[in-house]
Amino acid sequence: MYVGEQLSAAQIAERAGCSAQGINHRLKGMGVVKRNIGEAVYVRHNPGGDPFKFTQPESAEDCRLFGLGLGLYWGEGNKANPNAVRLGNSDPRLLKSFMKFVEKFFGVSRSLARVQLQIFPDLESESVERFWETQLGVPAAQFYKTFVTERRGQGTYRHRSRYGVATVSYHNVRLRNLMLACLERQASEFGEPAELLYQRQAGTGAIAQKP
Repeated sequence: MYVGEQLSAAQIAERAGCSAQGINHRLKGMGVVKRNIGEAVYVRHNPGGDPFKFTQPESAEDCRLFGLGLGLYWGEGNKANPNAVRLGNSDPRLLKSFMKFVEKFFGVSRSLARVQLQIFPDLESESVERFWETQLGVPAAQFYKTFVTERRGQGTYRHRSRYGVATVSYHNVRLRNLMLACLERQASEFGEPAELLYQRQAGTGAIAQKP
């Protein structure tokens, strides 16, 4: 049950009518390696397994879309968040291309996408929200509350951000790690910046200065 059904020790104990401590003792005696906290939380939130399945690009058209999507994530994506894949932009065509890439090669349903809008105070939030709902094909229920940013200075921002900026997120740590692994394989073909290479060779946790 622990391995096959991915049940926790507490869930197994409830079924067996004993204590979780007793189940843990049996698991240890059988040589079963317990899941760590992060893995346990992931299993609890994804009882049916990973909600995605990676598919290799096959045709020339697939390769074009795969390269485009990976390039968008490389250049525009937020890779600092350890638990999610996030990409923001003011161009809906760019975001639709990325969402198509995620759906096509990682099998992630559009129903799992979440959208955060960031707008200026002189934009009408309801019309902006309707614009992005229509453009991305994502219902209002999948949108977070719109974030309003106070503008600074005059400038010509109205022409650059008429509908604000939308950030599309997929909250799945394994999806994020798999996408980063795909990106690393592609990026490695172009070598590695000298600073990062030196850091890796030195085995330090911070960027090291060359002697």
